Amino acid sequence: MPEPAVPPTPPVRLSALLAREDLGLRQVAGPDDPDRVVHWVHTSEMADPFPYLLGGELLLSAGVHIPQDAGPGYFDDYVSRIVAAGGAALGFGVAPVHDTVPDALAAACARHRLPLLEVPPRTTFSGVARAVWQLMARARLAELRRVADAQQHLASAASRPDPVPSVLRQLARRLAGWAVLYGPDGARLAAAGREPAAEARAALAALAGVVRPAGEAAGRPGPTSAADTTAGLHLAAYALGAGHGFVLGVAAPARDPGDHTIASVAAVLLSLLTGEQHGGSGAARSAALVRLLLGAPPEEVAPLLGDGEWVVVHARPDTDGPPDPVAASALGAALGSALVDPAGDAVRVLVPAGRVPAPLPGWTLGVSAPAAPADWAAADTQAARALSRARATRTPLLRHAPRPALADLVPPGEAAAHARVLLAPVTAHPALTETLRTWLSLHGSWDRTAVALSVHRNTVRQRVARCASLLGTDLDDPDVRMELWFALRRL
Repeated sequence: MPEPAVPPTPPVRLSALLAREDLGLRQVAGPDDPDRVVHWVHTSEMADPFPYLLGGELLLSAGVHIPQDAGPGYFDDYVSRIVAAGGAALGFGVAPVHDTVPDALAAACARHRLPLLEVPPRTTFSGVARAVWQLMARARLAELRRVADAQQHLASAASRPDPVPSVLRQLARRLAGWAVLYGPDGARLAAAGREPAAEARAALAALAGVVRPAGEAAGRPGPTSAADTTAGLHLAAYALGAGHGFVLGVAAPARDPGDHTIASVAAVLLSLLTGEQHGGSGAARSAALVRLLLGAPPEEVAPLLGDGEWVVVHARPDTDGPPDPVAASALGAALGSALVDPAGDAVRVLVPAGRVPAPLPGWTLGVSAPAAPADWAAADTQAARALSRARATRTPLLRHAPRPALADLVPPGEAAAHARVLLAPVTAHPALTETLRTWLSLHGSWDRTAVALSVHRNTVRQRVARCASLLGTDLDDPDVRMELWFALRRL
């Protein structure tokens, strides 16, 4: 027999139906299987219901078809045909034809391992069917909620500094199994969850080879997913859509209706994280890079990237160590931009000003004010300073927000000249200048300045003391601090 068709609604456990006190159903024969499920309900008084069953039914009958002289052979044939059709269980109504369940029917159900339920006189067959549909609707709603919650958490995991391991951990948790990412050469790149035995691992690796796009070059596109069962585990492999040979593998002890959807969402996210971006936007970015390398000014290159102003975002992961390229790419995707520079301790992202960056789990962000292409260099400095302040104050996201102030009343030329003269003793030492700027911006906090500059607090004290000595002034005086801050903002 082929595998019976399954409707889009989840099946319900027979035990859940038996637990309904309003129905009063009682199992009188057959195996007590807690995993037995019912896909639908069908009522029939045919002596041979086989042609009318699809499989997975709870078949309801009042025994109208049973002849008065029926013997054990009749019941054995009847039950065997139900089992051959894939019936899940038999419900026998004890009214109005029969007062009790025939003993020969119970014996046949026991021989063929078909659960037999007694339907009491007060329970109608339509009431049993309605109860099944109600349980299915509840199961369907619960499954939809589970899938939606999993999608949200997988998307959040993809925006973390370690996106690929985070997505695999979240997937393994949702499926209560093991999730693994295979590279184009079949090597295991990352995995999460409870690792299965060697037999299951080998079977899953072989299943990944089935969906890996080896034959596409010869014009034979292979399957995008495959499933198998080994050592009591359900295995599944998904070819990632980027077409570079990456494969997602999953091993789980059960396969619920929504598991395939959840795994497919993870496969889409991993495709974005492991794939390269192509198309017109990629060509435009390539052209912009070439023109910049050949000496074109930013204002001429910017139209290739889009119109309007931009903001510069500097980001650092909350974990130790610099971000890897995949994490930087995931950050750019979360911010809505492919213009990402992962070099150094911080990731720099150029984002259209219309896309307002929001805090992201696992990252600390510094955001510049909107700037035209000619001012991108200044915006880069703003974002770097905003990130330093954000890390020092343990704020997930900090924006540079210029506003009119009393300092704007001084002509810019005169303000810049005053700043150069006042700060001349320290400007020859960039480390001193940046330390003084950060220390003043953090209201003289030694610890937060040390965090912002990634140096020891004693180094901050020494540098600030050196600044005070070179400037010949008292940095505890608020008027001095105000004047120095004014000058530093004009450099």
